Amino acid sequence: MNKYLEFENDIEKIDNQLHELKTDNNNYTSEKNKLTQKKIDILKKKYRNLSAWEKVQVARHVDRPHTIDYLNKIFENIIYLHGDKKFSDDSAILGCFANISGRSVLVLGTEKGNSMESRIKHNFGMAKPEGYRKAQRLMLMADKFNLPIITFVDTAGAFPGKDAEERGQSESIASSILTSLKIEAPIISVIIGEGGSGGAIALATADRVLMLEHSIYSVISPEGCASILWRNSDFIQKAAETLKLTAADCFKNKIIDSIIEEVAGGAHRYPNEQAMILKNELLKNLDELESISGKERKKIRNEKFINITSDI
Repeated sequence: MNKYLEFENDIEKIDNQLHELKTDNNNYTSEKNKLTQKKIDILKKKYRNLSAWEKVQVARHVDRPHTIDYLNKIFENIIYLHGDKKFSDDSAILGCFANISGRSVLVLGTEKGNSMESRIKHNFGMAKPEGYRKAQRLMLMADKFNLPIITFVDTAGAFPGKDAEERGQSESIASSILTSLKIEAPIISVIIGEGGSGGAIALATADRVLMLEHSIYSVISPEGCASILWRNSDFIQKAAETLKLTAADCFKNKIIDSIIEEVAGGAHRYPNEQAMILKNELLKNLDELESISGKERKKIRNEKFINITSDI
């Protein structure tokens, strides 16, 4: 599989040149440094000026870090929790207690998987009702012990299958949103890749909604939008622009609270560095939220989402 995106031809050429450099060449070090710097300069320039459709491609990149990657890079003492205690466990949503710099937190996140086997296991990050009910159960548990809740969102949307609808998909999403609005524990949500429709909002109803710079957040995918409005896949790029799904658009429209800068070339190129940036942002927001009383946090959170819906 070619892991270079369609607008990264220049980067691919430089990487090929780096690969072909002979180590016994007297100028090996200087040529390598020169090519590396050229690559960095091109990455910075390209990733400063990505179109909406290009950001969609970056958000979906096969190597983009997922929930489980950030869990392993940011948190310690992870204890996974399973099941909704009503039907089954849904691997599309991960839930665990963990520590971040000595703080105990509850972490929830949609997980897409990074191989065919794991993608099937996690249902490509598309949760069923039992996944959202698991999230509700764990959120209520965290609230009981006043533990901060951190959610990672990376999903094309909730699973649209017949079995999910029969078990109350819409109700489970609505109940997850309601649970997030009722509890007093601090909630931070991060859009780390795709944030699609109600399946994303179910875990993104939070005191602070953060978004990685090259992630996307929208009511429908560009493909779905193009098929409905134009009935033609040729309009996917136009749909991406029209949906206003980039982090900059979402921040401008007050859908999210802040944008987390990504390293040049995207999170998929430097996952360790990106994890540390994200960790610092999480700690900063935790400090700010924990300085506010639970009742006040709940009041502010509810007012924020009421204002969003009233502006639509």
